[in-house]
Amino acid sequence: MVTRSRSRRTAESAWGLVLLARVVGAGALALLILVSGGWDSWRTAHYVMLTKGRERGTVTLAACGDSSCTGPFAPRGTATARPKVTVSLPVRHRVGERVPVVLEPGTTTAVRSGWGGLFFSWLPLGGALLLAAVVVAGGLRMRRTAWTLAGLGAALIGAAFLTL
Repeated sequence: MVTRSRSRRTAESAWGLVLLARVVGAGALALLILVSGGWDSWRTAHYVMLTKGRERGTVTLAACGDSSCTGPFAPRGTATARPKVTVSLPVRHRVGERVPVVLEPGTTTAVRSGWGGLFFSWLPLGGALLLAAVVVAGGLRMRRTAWTLAGLGAALIGAAFLTL
C-alpha cells in the first residue's frame, strides 16, 4: 500500500474538483448553446414542418429590400388571398419570382416552405452546432464528438445555402 502525504492527497482531490468543474461547466455551456439554437430555430421551423391547418400558397415578389420581400399572396387550397405579405428571403431572389410560403397565423408574415425554407429555418441550430463543437473539443476534450457536431452544423449550413 502506497501512503501519500496529507498535502499530496489534498492537492489531488483539489485537482479532481477542478477537472469536475471544468467538465460540468463545459457540458452545461454546450447544452445551453444547443438548446438556445434549437429554440431559436423552432420559432420558424414549426410553420414549415407542421403545415396542417395553415394557409399555404405562393408569393409573387413585387418589391425586395435587403433581407425581405413583399408581394401578393396566391392561396393554395382553402387559404385566403392577400394583397400584400412579407417574406424574409436572401438577396438573390428577384422581383417577379414565385416563392412557396406558409403564412404565420393572424399576420401578413410568410415563411418560405419546401426544402429551402426547412433548412433556412434550422440555420440557427447549425451555427449552434458549430459553436458547441468548439466548446466540446476544448472544454470536454471529446474530439470525435466535436467533429461530429461540427460536421452536422456545416452540413446544415451548406444545405441551407444550396437550397435557397
